[in-house]
Amino acid sequence: MGLLHDIGKYTDEFQRRIAGASLRVDHSTRGAMLAVERYGQIGRLLAYGIAGHHAGLANGREGGERTALCDRLKGVGLPSLKDEWLREIVLPEQLTPPQFIPDADRGGFQFAFLTRMLFSCLVDADYIDTEAFYDRVAPSGQTKERSTSRALKSPSLPALRERLDTYLMGFAANSPVNRIRADILLHTRKAAKHTPGLFSLTVPTGGGKTLASLAFALDHAIHHGLRRVIFVIPFTSIVEQNAAVFRTALGDLGEAAVLEHHSAFMAAQPPRSDAERYQARAKLRLAMENWDAPIIVTTAVQFFESLFAARPSQCRKLHNIAGSVVILDEAQTLPLKLLRPAVAAIDELARNYCTSVVLCTATQPALNSPAFRGGLKNVRELAPNPPELFRKLDRVRVRYLGALDDNQLVAELSNLDQVLCIVNNRRHARALYQALADQPSARHLTTLMCAKHRSQVLSEVRIRLVTGKPCRLISTSLIEAGVDISLPTVYRAEAGLDSIAQAAGRCNRNGERAAEHSEVRIFATANCDWAPPPELRQFAQAAQEIMRQQQYRDDLLSPPAIEAYFRLLYWQKGDHELDAADLLGLCAGSRIDSLPMETLASEFRMIDTVQMPVIVPYDDDALRYIESLRYAKKIGGLARDLQPYIVNLPRYGFEALRMAGTIQPVAEEKWGEQFMQLINMDIYSREFGIWWEEPTFMDIANTII
Repeated sequence: MGLLHDIGKYTDEFQRRIAGASLRVDHSTRGAMLAVERYGQIGRLLAYGIAGHHAGLANGREGGERTALCDRLKGVGLPSLKDEWLREIVLPEQLTPPQFIPDADRGGFQFAFLTRMLFSCLVDADYIDTEAFYDRVAPSGQTKERSTSRALKSPSLPALRERLDTYLMGFAANSPVNRIRADILLHTRKAAKHTPGLFSLTVPTGGGKTLASLAFALDHAIHHGLRRVIFVIPFTSIVEQNAAVFRTALGDLGEAAVLEHHSAFMAAQPPRSDAERYQARAKLRLAMENWDAPIIVTTAVQFFESLFAARPSQCRKLHNIAGSVVILDEAQTLPLKLLRPAVAAIDELARNYCTSVVLCTATQPALNSPAFRGGLKNVRELAPNPPELFRKLDRVRVRYLGALDDNQLVAELSNLDQVLCIVNNRRHARALYQALADQPSARHLTTLMCAKHRSQVLSEVRIRLVTGKPCRLISTSLIEAGVDISLPTVYRAEAGLDSIAQAAGRCNRNGERAAEHSEVRIFATANCDWAPPPELRQFAQAAQEIMRQQQYRDDLLSPPAIEAYFRLLYWQKGDHELDAADLLGLCAGSRIDSLPMETLASEFRMIDTVQMPVIVPYDDDALRYIESLRYAKKIGGLARDLQPYIVNLPRYGFEALRMAGTIQPVAEEKWGEQFMQLINMDIYSREFGIWWEEPTFMDIANTII
């Protein structure tokens, strides 16, 4: 692929173009044609990537916005190829077919996956080679080629394990909960010598699975010669939190070892001419990274959408997933509408790309049950006897209250000194907080606050809890995403059993009191304004069904109850709803010449509503970072510094604020609209975050977490 992808530059037309003529020349199709001509069906797999190494992967035949590969291969209108290439490039006589374990039900899917992996190798090499060229021609003060400098700085996995071991030695097993955490860590690490493949780590919330999974991943990678560890986290809001935990645990090597990658900022506008390309190199955003680092912390959206992507920038990283340990944190949060294709991708990584995948959660999603067709097989558990673990870490009781209107709910919350109430949308949280606002103990959390603001609220809440002061915290489900906090009582609006289990993880988290004195109280919202959307209602109904079954009633958060919940949910959904776009069906009948590469990319969308980032100048640090953007030459470090000050808004709300002049780009002449700043802080409230009375915006902003 590397030898063939630019063969089309051996034409008079392209030579005139690089000499300055204003011409558009197709230089990629010729290489694709030669691949098919020389190597047959294997060559056709290569042809997808060669033809698409600039514009992206196209479908093999009909469909999609890009010209289908079969039409490209006709070679209509291409300039004549000069014979010089034959003297300068020597192609192999034949190619050895790739050896992989076939799946009779997923042949087309496997070929599409392989095509994407090969494409990744090509485009990453092309990016690196181009960067190296522009580094050589750079003016004085030039930087070294990026991938080389990164490789020199990246610490080895054994060195990282040494730092982690030193950090873990500082923990004392000085309480029943800490002794259980230590046992989980020890047992998990002993399993590191197992053959690479599929694993689960089923540990109750608060059982220390974050550091246990890191320790296993480093041990396992070192033992089997794997290259890196990739943590896949469901929510952007906790990517930075977990990355900070890892950096701390890895000591002086943490900063160099850990790379965060998520969609914090929009892409900068691409350069308009070759002359701008060197300057643009310094502005490469995080989404252009190729994941050439020892430890990656990314979002599920970034990880899975990349595995189905067609654009070069998204696919660039894929070949670096092969030969890695992938930790899927909170695996149960994968969207059901894409669950079957996502599971197929997990299986393919473990089956054919030397990747170990760990499903890490307190609520395993039963992906190996008969109710889930095409699920995972031979998944090995890393935790010591999960049912016994859950019994030992049983810290709460779950009680169903029935329907409560807001007045009843506020009255119950007011009668408790320390309580957390979790509801299903931001408008309901805001209304409850306003009803309690006359009480100085009331606090509010929402994703319309920037992360720095939320951290300050949580710090204040923790102080009140430790000092025994009253505290009534109202939140959306964001607090269930890895927030380390412990209250004696939690109210949870009806939701799926996995969400209830996550809510329970904020109740008596460290075993401070007896389980019978710590309750999670489930309620239905009697106010029709807060009725949950249909899918969430279906989750809640499945949870109610499990609650009604006698064998689970007294142990609702146990692994058997959770498994029964997911089996029921998968049965209710059926195969169609677990692959709503029929992506596996599209691949089922596909031959190598008709792979639906562009269609798979366009249909695999984990989030339907595009979220747009806005920088909030919340404090002096934020103002300083914003000012630094005006003079910065590179954005990598600044992007991370600014992340705690980001609020993600739905596109319509974002556009409404932009039209009103409330948000404006920072250094537009330099970065385009990559960094948008909130200009009018009058609409940012210390209680509610971004606050605007305009009904259309607030309706748009009414989203689940």
